[in-house]
Amino acid sequence: MLDALKNAFKIPDLRSKLLFTAAMLVVYRIGSFVPTPGVDAAGLASQLGQGSIFGLLDLFAGGALGRFTIFALGVNPYITSSIIFQLLQVVIPSLEELAKEGLEGRKKIAQYTRYGTVVLAIIQAIGTMLVVERYGAVTNPGLGSTVLIVSTLTAGTMFLMWLGEMISERGIGNGISLIIFFGIVARMPSTIRNIGQSVGAGGIGPFAVLAFLVIAVLTIAGVVMIQEAQRRIPVQYAKRVVGRKMYGGQSTHIPLRVNQAGVIPVIFASSVLVFPVTIMQFVPAWSKYIDVFSPSSIWYNIIYVLLIVFFTYFYTAITFNPMQIADNLKKQSGFVPGLRPGRPTANYLERVLTRITLVGAVFLAFIAVLPTLLTSAFGLGAFYFGGTSLLILVGVALDTMRQIETQLLMRHYEGFIK
Repeated sequence: MLDALKNAFKIPDLRSKLLFTAAMLVVYRIGSFVPTPGVDAAGLASQLGQGSIFGLLDLFAGGALGRFTIFALGVNPYITSSIIFQLLQVVIPSLEELAKEGLEGRKKIAQYTRYGTVVLAIIQAIGTMLVVERYGAVTNPGLGSTVLIVSTLTAGTMFLMWLGEMISERGIGNGISLIIFFGIVARMPSTIRNIGQSVGAGGIGPFAVLAFLVIAVLTIAGVVMIQEAQRRIPVQYAKRVVGRKMYGGQSTHIPLRVNQAGVIPVIFASSVLVFPVTIMQFVPAWSKYIDVFSPSSIWYNIIYVLLIVFFTYFYTAITFNPMQIADNLKKQSGFVPGLRPGRPTANYLERVLTRITLVGAVFLAFIAVLPTLLTSAFGLGAFYFGGTSLLILVGVALDTMRQIETQLLMRHYEGFIK
C-alpha cells in the first residue's frame, strides 16, 4: 500500500488531485474553528448533550456545532436537498427527462439542488437559532443578531457545498462524503481522550471499553466484507464471423454488489432524521417530542432502520437499471445462459438484485443500530461514536481507495488491491 501511494505521488495529475483534496479539507477544518458572531459558544456547548440528536449533528459537523462555528450546520441541508430532488425524479416526468439527458441534464438538476440547499439551510439556520435563543446563548438578542447568525450559518453551508463540489470535480473521491468523513475523524482523538478519562475516573469499566473495541473491529470487518461482496452473473457472447475472422464467444460476468448503494443510505437516513427536529423548533408545543429523535430512543432507532432499508433500495434503483443492462447485452450479442435476451434477462437481474440488496440493507441497518444500543448498555452512551460513524468511515475510505486504485491501474501501476 505504501508503494502504491508513492506511485500515486509520482503521477503529476494524480498528485495534484490528492494535494488539492487535502488542501480543501484543511480549509474545512480551519473554518470549523471560526466562531459565529453573536453566540456564546461555550455556554451553549455545556447545555447540548452528546446523546441527543445535536450530538449526532455535531459528530457529522466535526465538532463545529458544539463550538457553534460558521460550519455549524454542516452539509446536512445539501444532503436533504439532494434526497428531495432524487425522489422528485421518480414522480415528476420533466426531472426524469433531465436525468436522462446526460451531463447537461445532471448540471441542471445540480443547479436546482443548490437552490434547494439555500432554502433548507435558511430553515435549518432559523431552527438552530431558536434553539440557541432558548438556551440563552445569544449575546445580544434582537432582529439584527438573528439576521447575522442565520446569514452566517447559511453562508457556511453554501461554502461547504462548494468545497464538496470542488473536491468531486478536481480532487479524489466524493467531496460531500469526504467532508463528513473528515469531520468524524477529527472527533476521534477527543472521543478517545474522553473515554480514557472516564475509565481513569472509574465511570466506565475496562471490560466495557474492551467490548466496545471488539464491536468496532467486527463492524469494520463486516462492512468491508459486505461492501466488497458480489453476485457474479455469467454472460456469454455469441460467436460471429466477419470476413475471415471470428469475433465473440468469450465468457464474462456482471458483478452485482450486495451493497450497491454503498454508505449513501446511512448518510441520507441520518440527514432525514434531522429535519423533523428543525421543524419542531418553530412550534413550541411540539418541542416536547424532540426526545423521540434522540439516538437513545427506541422510536429513533426503528425509524432509522426503516429509512436505511428504504434508501438502500431507492439508491440502488437509481444507480442500476436492469433493463438498460439487458438491452446493452442484446445489442452486443451477449446473453445470460438459460435466459432469452431482453425482458427475461432484465427480470432475472432485477430479481437477483432485489434479493441481495435486502441482505445489504438489513446488514447496514443492523450495524448502524447495534453498536449504539450496546454502547449505551456498557455506559458509553455519552460518546456518540457507534455504528453510524464506523459505517461512514469504512464506506467512504473504501470508495476513495477504489477511485485511487482506478487511477493507478489506468497508468499500469500496482494499486491497493492485489
